[in-house]
Amino acid sequence: MAKSIAVLTSGGDAPGMNAAVRSVVRAAMYRGMKVIGVYRGYNGLLNKDVKELDLRSVSDVINRGGTVLYTARSEKFKTPEGIEQAAQNCRELGIDGLVVIGGDGSFRGARKLSLAGIPCVGIQAPVNPCAFVSDEHNWTVHAFWTIEKVYEQHKALWQAAGYAPNTGAKVGIAF
Repeated sequence: MAKSIAVLTSGGDAPGMNAAVRSVVRAAMYRGMKVIGVYRGYNGLLNKDVKELDLRSVSDVINRGGTVLYTARSEKFKTPEGIEQAAQNCRELGIDGLVVIGGDGSFRGARKLSLAGIPCVGIQAPVNPCAFVSDEHNWTVHAFWTIEKVYEQHKALWQAAGYAPNTGAKVGIAF
């Protein structure tokens, strides 16, 4: 089992990236793993722009926009030398595996890094949520984030209306 994992966000900012980062940190720490946040995507991996994350560092990120780890595109990472340097940096930093939160380009990079010996897992968070949806079982972070926000607003409307189950109050949501 991996003892230390890293998490990065790559490509364009997408809704739900912070929730995904938070989930990765919480799940890994629950299993006794060390979590390293990589700032500015693959560019940060090349520059060792990293910081250890803990429960406190992700406790208030869920409602923030963008990504708390920032993101950047990296032309150097796309080269064979860049991939090898990133893999070497992972080994030097003691990273046993990498969680990549992003879209299609991010996953192409993760695949290349995996072929260089660094195990990678991807969480879909594309800027265009339709990019990966091929059937009813293929959801993205963006879709879950949207549903969560609709649920929160629905709950707020019920509370604002003073709804109690036995009053028969009715509130609807219009889009």
